[in-house]
Amino acid sequence: MKSTKRHIRVVAAQIERDGRYFITQRLPTSSLPLLWEFPGGRVEEGEADEDALRRELLEEMHVEIEIEGASVSVTHTYPAYDIDFRVYRCRMKTPDENIRRAGIHDFRWVKPEELDAYEFPGADQVTVDRLLAELDRKR
Repeated sequence: MKSTKRHIRVVAAQIERDGRYFITQRLPTSSLPLLWEFPGGRVEEGEADEDALRRELLEEMHVEIEIEGASVSVTHTYPAYDIDFRVYRCRMKTPDENIRRAGIHDFRWVKPEELDAYEFPGADQVTVDRLLAELDRKR
């Protein structure tokens, strides 16, 4: 029997500055409301990951980024859909005072040891866990 679940490709930005990571809080009206995540969004048909990531951050926060490279790739199953989740290391070119909350509820810069205090959706939590494991290996 063929699966009727939707498959979605999602990209996100892992932005680090001065030992802190940039996370955003989803809107209360979105799916998975008020959970925290690395900012990003859905890749449209025919769109490259990097183009989608730049577009999503511009749309949601008026933020410009420089993509430095791939970080983590995760496939995660939710009840209604499966996602192919790609995270890219990025540098934010926009100062904090110019960030707009057009498509997010809030944002924070958090230390790695503070990430566990925030609730993330499943795919993002896997990414957080991998990031923390990588940082532990480097210590």
